[in-house]
Amino acid sequence: MLSLVHKLYRDKEYRLSLLIGCGSFFGLRISDILALTWSMLLDDEKFVIIEKKTGKRREIKVNSNFQKHIEDCYMALAITDKGEKCFISRKKVVYSIQRINILFKVVKSRYGLKIDHFSTHSMRKTFGRKVVEAAGENSEFALIKLSELFNHSDTMTTRRYLGLRSQELLETYEMLSF
Repeated sequence: MLSLVHKLYRDKEYRLSLLIGCGSFFGLRISDILALTWSMLLDDEKFVIIEKKTGKRREIKVNSNFQKHIEDCYMALAITDKGEKCFISRKKVVYSIQRINILFKVVKSRYGLKIDHFSTHSMRKTFGRKVVEAAGENSEFALIKLSELFNHSDTMTTRRYLGLRSQELLETYEMLSF
């Protein structure tokens, strides 16, 4: 994911680079990502959104390392209005989810991504999987926190959502020796 963000930036695809970064660092649904403004991302180390799907208030902290990337994209795009939405097309309208999924198919092909279903939802799942991986021995605690962040009823739902349950079940076949 980080490699893709860097490659897109290198190739001057600043908005796509930022979009995938935001999706992977914030764990938001695409409808909430598309509502982000430059001011939200740049004016403070955290921002608050009201999730479109759930209507719940959510506070997001911007990772300090990712903050530099946001600033770099802002400068590269020569944005003059911080109140502007971050993800607008050349026609100055916010991208549709359908358009982003089309762009993601192009990105998957161009960069040879080895992922079955690369869509806007992939970013949210990447966020969750990276949190669980980074937690190491504390992965169960990470699942509890993710379950709350994702508004899932329990950690089993979060496991299924992230594809961890099916991965664990497949590992069962490796338990036997031949």
